[in-house]
Formats: sequence, structure tokens, C-alpha cells
Amino acid sequence: MNDQQLLRYSRHIVLDEFDTDGQERLLNSHVLIIGMGGLGSPVASYLASAGIGQLTVCDFDDVDESNLQRQILHRDTRLGMNKALSAKIELEAINGGCRINPVVERLEREALDQLVTSVDAVVDASDNFETRHAINRACFQSRRPLVSGTAINYIGQLAVFDLRDHAEPCYACLVPEDTPSTVDQCSTSGVLAPLTGTIGSMQATEIINFLVFGESRLSGRMLLYDARESQWNAVPVKKRGTCSVCGSI
Repeated sequence: MNDQQLLRYSRHIVLDEFDTDGQERLLNSHVLIIGMGGLGSPVASYLASAGIGQLTVCDFDDVDESNLQRQILHRDTRLGMNKALSAKIELEAINGGCRINPVVERLEREALDQLVTSVDAVVDASDNFETRHAINRACFQSRRPLVSGTAINYIGQLAVFDLRDHAEPCYACLVPEDTPSTVDQCSTSGVLAPLTGTIGSMQATEIINFLVFGESRLSGRMLLYDARESQWNAVPVKKRGTCSVCGSI
């Protein structure tokens, strides 16, 4: 690190167990974030500011006025712009030393597999089961850590899957691939704006835990947050022998 970086990241460097080695790991890391909406915005903001060397940010959707209540990377002046391109503008303003790679098309299986293979860790900030299961399969095949989050209404969920470890569960152990797609949508159920920030910030924290310390102590559990009741609960997530993705391992 140069003198400017030592100053910029000094509050990380003085942390116990972090030091310059931990910051160097962040600077040399590449993280994939899928979804540049309510969750992807705080995840990407904190990872960029924390000094992740390279972020690949993916979203095929465009910025809409209804997004601005919670998707903090986007601005009135960028309505109609692709969200990944909008995110690139904002993230480079946060930290010009972070390389931002925008992906503006819907990721099909082969392209997703290639992207996942090229990174150190993956953030699922998507909003539908189909995408979440595709991300999970790609991470399982490439043995990449996956940090998954959801936020709808007043309820947030955070789960970590250390897919480098054959004994650990995957996302399909928690939500089987044949689960009916009856998930609520923000457009009909609403979502509390800062709830997305709460879950997204914690996703960023767990990614940093993986990159700096080599592990997340949340692995094997899911956190549920009720923002209306200001209450957290932890639910164990166990590997299922009949899981369609990891059950044969």
C-alpha cells in the first residue's frame, strides 16, 4: 500500500486481527454483486469504500422513480439509465481506487458460471427465486462463498453459505428448488427503506469476514430481522441429504 492508502484505510488497519495484511487482502479481492437495487446499493457502497480492489456489479434493469426511496446508489438525474451503469458512476465517486465492472445484460447460465469462477466471493442481492437458485448452483460448482439477503415489507433475512466446505448447506437446502414461486414483491407488499440498508450492510460485513479472516461465523445460520418489532432471530440451516444441488456430496 502507498501512503495515501495507509491513511485512507487506517481505521481498518488499527483493528485487532485486521492490520495491513487484512487490508491488502481486500485490495487484492474481486467480488461479484448480482442486483443493484435496495440491497445491492449498500453492499456495493460499503465494499467500495472499504477498499475492495474490484467489484463486478450486475443488473439488467433501469432506474425507475419508485426505486429512489431505497436504492441509494441511484439519482433523479439517472432515471432510465441501466442500474449497473448508474452504480458504476456512484461507486467510482465513492472510491476511485476501486475498479467497477458493470454487467448490463441478464446473466444466462454459462455467463454466470464464468463470472462466479473469476471472483473470490459472491453477493446475492436479487429479488426472485429463479435467480437465487441459479447463483447458488454456480457458487456450489465453483466453490465460492455466497452471502444472500432479502428484504420485503418489514422483514429482512441474511444467510451465508460457505460452499468451499462440502459439509456446509447451500441455499437450496434452505429453500428447495421446487418451492413454488409465491414470493411477495416490493411493488405490492412494499419495503421499509432503511431495512434494505440494514441487511445490505450486514451482507458487506460478511463478505469482508470471508476475505480478511477466511470465514464467516454466520455460516450455517440465517438471521431474521423484524424492523417493526426491532427484533433479531437466528435460525439454523442444515445440509439436506436430499438437496437437489449439494445432497449427493
